[in-house]
Amino acid sequence: MLRVCIELVSMVSLTKTKQRNNASMFLTFLQNCNNCSLFTHLPHKPFISLVLFLISESTPNQRQPSPSPIASPTRVLKLISARSDPLLAEEIFDVAITQPGFRHSYSSFLVLILKLGRSKHFSLVDDLLVCLKSDQYRVTPTLFSYLIKIYAEADLPEKALSVFYKMLEFNVKPLPRHLNRILELLVSHRNFIMPAFDLFKTAHKYGVFPNTKSYNILMDAFCLNGDLSIAYKLFNKMFERDVTPDVESYRILMQGLCRKSQVNRAVDLLEDRLNKGFVPNSLSYSTLLNSLCRKKKLREAYKLLCRMKVKGCNPDIVHYNTVILGFCREGRAMGAVKVLEDMPSNGCLPNLVSYRTLVGGLCDQGMFDEAKKHMEEMLSKGFSSHFSVSHALIKGFCSVGKIDAATEVLGEMLEYREVPHTDTWGTIVPTICEDYETEKMEEILEEVMKIEIKRHKNSRGRHWIGGLLD
Repeated sequence: MLRVCIELVSMVSLTKTKQRNNASMFLTFLQNCNNCSLFTHLPHKPFISLVLFLISESTPNQRQPSPSPIASPTRVLKLISARSDPLLAEEIFDVAITQPGFRHSYSSFLVLILKLGRSKHFSLVDDLLVCLKSDQYRVTPTLFSYLIKIYAEADLPEKALSVFYKMLEFNVKPLPRHLNRILELLVSHRNFIMPAFDLFKTAHKYGVFPNTKSYNILMDAFCLNGDLSIAYKLFNKMFERDVTPDVESYRILMQGLCRKSQVNRAVDLLEDRLNKGFVPNSLSYSTLLNSLCRKKKLREAYKLLCRMKVKGCNPDIVHYNTVILGFCREGRAMGAVKVLEDMPSNGCLPNLVSYRTLVGGLCDQGMFDEAKKHMEEMLSKGFSSHFSVSHALIKGFCSVGKIDAATEVLGEMLEYREVPHTDTWGTIVPTICEDYETEKMEEILEEVMKIEIKRHKNSRGRHWIGGLLD
């Protein structure tokens, strides 16, 4: 209580020397009496009255002294706003409201509700709402936006749902943005999906009509929950109620269909979307391409990739890499080569993932010469070869007896400062020893040793070669 009193007295405008002296004496008096048992046991109200009496006495030249408010509502608002301790702010609020003729500004309620809510003092928030209603304040939608935000941050879906009906109690019409924020919080909890759906269906009775985002929130929730039929019904209802689906609406439903392995229906939906003039976004195509590749419908995936640019959505590196991976995964690496060769003409250059995936796929199919060509292209463009890819290529050449090709790959790696893995040395060096005469072997190893490699990366490689030469 002492803290509040000192805060309140410090707000009084004291312009004259006598007033400043009186205030100083009063603060000293409060500090001296703080530990006094008499003041310790006094209830708050008499103590506050004493404070107000002393403040009023500190103002001279008043013919008829009378209790005056501790400060203006604006000053109280500033004091509340400046408090980092929400309970201290609430105590100041309570002290002020007990004074005759004092009425808090609506902004003070908003600030205090936000402070208390964020510190999870929800019972005090409820008390302030009761006070607002009983004192007949004119409440704005901003208050309820604050409340929804508070309960969302605290992850309290039930409290957020109650805000919708609390708005009706205050004769405030909920806005679509209030509805959507509440729906978002509700559907983030699986056991609140149906309450969210009930609110969605009844909102129009209170003059709140769900918009496109409202439908998208519910559609996404039901798709994730495996209730694709309900999501599809919601999608169709949008047309019946003159709500226009957007790009996100189509993406959500297409993704839901793909999760249920209904890729053909997803493609049909894409066609319908294109016919209606919608340009699918990048994520929609990524979802479809990934699903088509997983379903081994590589021809359809490639056709879709080719159509993207014609339909106004330029394929990006993610789209191309998705299809390259799909071809390689199914043992059709030459199809992946075709995709990679198409990329530059469509304004998209292969990246590290593109090359690594392709070289690995070609090696898996025993197409080592083709893999070597693309690995050289990768290195020439400044991309680093992952040790698993280069090892697979060198090991592959060794397995088919192409030692010269294997040593060429090793030499190119060293030339580009790419350090072979220990397993790679373990594969190629014994093979060289078996297939070449001693004089030829030493010549090859000496050429390798001439290449300068960064110290922190080459210790294992030099250990291998040094051990063999010794």
